[in-house]
Amino acid sequence: MSGKAMTRRGMVGTLGGMALAAAFRGSPALAAERPNIVYIMTDDHAAHALSCYGSRVNKTPNLDRIAAEGMRFEHCFVTNSLCGPSRATLLTGKYSHANGFRQNGDRFDGTQVTFPKLLQKAGYQTAVIGKWHLESDPTGFDHWCILPGQGAYHDPVFIEAGGRKKHQGYVTDLITDFAIEWLRRRDKARPFCLLYHHKAPHRNWQPDAKHAKLYEDAEIPEPETLRDDWATRSSAARNSQMTVAKHLTPGDLKKPIPPGLTPEQELKWRYQRYMQDYLRCVASVDDNVGRFLDFLDKEGLAETTLVVYTSDNGFFLGDHGWFDKRFMYEESLRVPLLVRYPKLIKAGTTSDRLVINCDYAPTFLDLAGVEPPADLHGRSLRPLLEGKPPADWRKSLYYHYYEFPGPHAVQRHYGVRTATHKLIHYYHIGEWELFDLQKDPRELRNVYADPAYAGVVAAMKAELDRLRRELKVPEDAAPQPRRSAQKGK
Repeated sequence: MSGKAMTRRGMVGTLGGMALAAAFRGSPALAAERPNIVYIMTDDHAAHALSCYGSRVNKTPNLDRIAAEGMRFEHCFVTNSLCGPSRATLLTGKYSHANGFRQNGDRFDGTQVTFPKLLQKAGYQTAVIGKWHLESDPTGFDHWCILPGQGAYHDPVFIEAGGRKKHQGYVTDLITDFAIEWLRRRDKARPFCLLYHHKAPHRNWQPDAKHAKLYEDAEIPEPETLRDDWATRSSAARNSQMTVAKHLTPGDLKKPIPPGLTPEQELKWRYQRYMQDYLRCVASVDDNVGRFLDFLDKEGLAETTLVVYTSDNGFFLGDHGWFDKRFMYEESLRVPLLVRYPKLIKAGTTSDRLVINCDYAPTFLDLAGVEPPADLHGRSLRPLLEGKPPADWRKSLYYHYYEFPGPHAVQRHYGVRTATHKLIHYYHIGEWELFDLQKDPRELRNVYADPAYAGVVAAMKAELDRLRRELKVPEDAAPQPRRSAQKGK
């Protein structure tokens, strides 16, 4: 589309937004037809640590409630598995190369179009509370109360437009308190959009007192790939620095390693310590989301509010011997996505279509009756939520990770995933991986060089090239140093 055409489209969108805002102010009935929006996002919550996704390691009854009363997406993925880039994609509906936030330490350009700004123009009151992690101050929000950087678990500082303030308490409880408080004092004559962003369960996994002894006497099941040797994988996998066996720090483990352990015994001990605290943090999130859902019920908001639960990226829970994320492997790439809106979604339904986090912004705009900008990379999930998947829904998705050199030493890579295969290109070291997701769902065998897959390789490379052209992905010729060091983010 030409620049002039885009400009005309933008002007129409702006005028339309102004008209919608006027309509909201003048017609409570019109406002009532549009859903309130609550977007709940945790940090590093893997889908396989929710019981509604079949978790072997924990139970999440309150999060399961959203799935039971709405829709569970089986195949939701992020486009860049990292905290800041995922948040920039949420706001813009665009891949990292287009929104300008490719890696942690970048600074989000708050002047660009975001879905909260468009909702504001359409009469919504908007707020973001909790983790932000985009370096610049939030724009497009009537109210914001955010953690500085990653923030602290205990007695955290929060930043508002008026300055910084330290609060006593546990961060997951406080974020929920602030979210409920904002809803209590909102303008009840207008619809709202609340981004309710938790810090947990991010490293270094500090639980609250209520859950401090949870799992203390339990044996948490180990993943089948905990002892993966990456034998057929690229050097990127072998040289990464996020193994449970070697790279968890004393600050992560919080207890001295018992003396006299064999390497195998120490691995088992390390895994249990890691998972105990991780799951304790998840339990606090689950309790607080339950408290928030109860508030919506009490206020009579459950029927008129779209509730979304997801995470900014997936996470390795000992899978492939790792913690953290970044790689295009399933545990890092895949995120939970639970959506409840009784007016639209049949309770207890699922979707197996390929969904990406670029789809969130156009979905919110669609349901609010706002025309999405033409340059978004996602599309509205509304037809999937209605149980009417269109015939032209995507059959593949593109992924691109940029943060190298950086924490955990994961090489830059991009790739394509379909329902049956995944192709990954570590483009600065010239290495490829291909996985047959039907025969090898745990991605243990790289079949890129297998002659039997030559046809699949050719087809996947063609699809990868097509997606890169369609998305206008620029060449990334040389690694650039990160602008600020935020270890482990």
